[in-house]
Amino acid sequence: MTISDWVQQNLNSATPFLIYILLGLLVFIETGVLIAFFIPGDSILFAAGFVAATRHDTNIVILILVIVLAAFMGDQVGFVLGRKYGRNYLGRSEHPWIQKMIKRSENFYEKYGWTAVVLARFYPWIRTFIPPIAGLGKMNYYKFLSANIFGAVLWGAGITTLGFYAASIPALDGSSKEIAGFFIFLTIAITIKNYLKARRN
Repeated sequence: MTISDWVQQNLNSATPFLIYILLGLLVFIETGVLIAFFIPGDSILFAAGFVAATRHDTNIVILILVIVLAAFMGDQVGFVLGRKYGRNYLGRSEHPWIQKMIKRSENFYEKYGWTAVVLARFYPWIRTFIPPIAGLGKMNYYKFLSANIFGAVLWGAGITTLGFYAASIPALDGSSKEIAGFFIFLTIAITIKNYLKARRN
């Protein structure tokens, strides 16, 4: 069972309060805790919006606010960790995947500059490492803050809303698992594509 399947299964049986708490924690952990970069945030948000549309007791506005706030706070924590502990903190892990993601995040940030903070929201794994890299690189705090707010709203509200309105499409009725699976597959495909491209370069 994938994380997205587990989330969807528990969302269907959980109370609205638990739904908000569960999703808030998952989003915060993925964006704020370096070791949780593997959590498929995109598919989880889409599945959350899809499930919320099928439950009359779940408020989509509250759900989006919780997700956006969790995404914002996660990046803020990552930025502070990067600025306060820098390379000493990031370098603790000798796992090759961690070091590779750090390097890719540095290249991504160097290439795209300020917009990297926003764009990274839509790149699985990289979005976990960009905030610490920005902090490590002593990016202007207010510049990071504005990009973080914009990115959190665009990513958190955008994908969740997309899932919410997808439930109104008759052809998608009862297909939330397949849709979540599609997003997982898409995430993996993009990751493999980026990995192969990086190797060629």
